[in-house]
Amino acid sequence: MTRKQRRLVLIGVSGAVLALSLGLVLFAMRDTIVFFRAPSDIAAQGIDEGVRFRLGGLVEDGSMRREDGQIHYFSVTDGGATIEVRYQGLLPDLFREGQGVVTEGAIDGSGLFRADTVLARHDENYMPREVADALKAQGVWQHGDPAPGTQ
Repeated sequence: MTRKQRRLVLIGVSGAVLALSLGLVLFAMRDTIVFFRAPSDIAAQGIDEGVRFRLGGLVEDGSMRREDGQIHYFSVTDGGATIEVRYQGLLPDLFREGQGVVTEGAIDGSGLFRADTVLARHDENYMPREVADALKAQGVWQHGDPAPGTQ
């Protein structure tokens, strides 16, 4: 085997090992690559109790209530399904009903989503792309219409 042939074989084997490694990593992460899950996705997939994920959608009008201290309850919807969220802490200044929101946490045994982080949009024209795409897919927000809550 000549030097050139050995070099080509080494490059080919290295490329194959790299491709196999990348394939295994992507296969292992196939369920965690999602930036958030919409309430309809959760209802369809049946997420197990205690599994951490991001929940995204709109804060349902009339769903916000506050208990002792800084415990907040509100519902997140995408037009197809609704999930009640419990969050303890200070809500972002721009958090309000009818606005896009992404929360991080897990579902408990009673079906309540216990959030430890709440992310709200940062100005009147912004909505996370994933939330907007999910709302468009549900037919709640049509392209060309203003984003929900931005009138």
